[in-house]
Amino acid sequence: MKLLIIEDKKTLSDLLAHFLGQKFETTTKENGFEALSWMQQSNIPDLIITDLEMPKMGGLEFIKKIKESGYFSEIPIIVLSCRDSSKDRIESLKAGASDYIVKPFNPEELLIRIENILGKVTNNS
Repeated sequence: MKLLIIEDKKTLSDLLAHFLGQKFETTTKENGFEALSWMQQSNIPDLIITDLEMPKMGGLEFIKKIKESGYFSEIPIIVLSCRDSSKDRIESLKAGASDYIVKPFNPEELLIRIENILGKVTNNS
């Protein structure tokens, strides 16, 4: 199973890649633009974890682009953000995110949520 982590803060990106890399194949990108370019080169992750606030292309714009594209629209997306408002959660979920987790977060909780989402995906296919 492949995870794409989109996070502009290298320390968090590395931490996620290290922790989740014990169970999954992980790729990290700094922003939505980089991630989209990578995906358009035939790289298809099983799940995407994205921040909302990033340079070039933020998480919300990235989610909308992914969900509008017929090719990538089924990939589950988890938002990992420091924004804790209902408005941001609702906007992200309406745009197509599968889940929303607020930073700081418990890595174990993130892992369980990923496994729950991927379990639903693999059970349905």
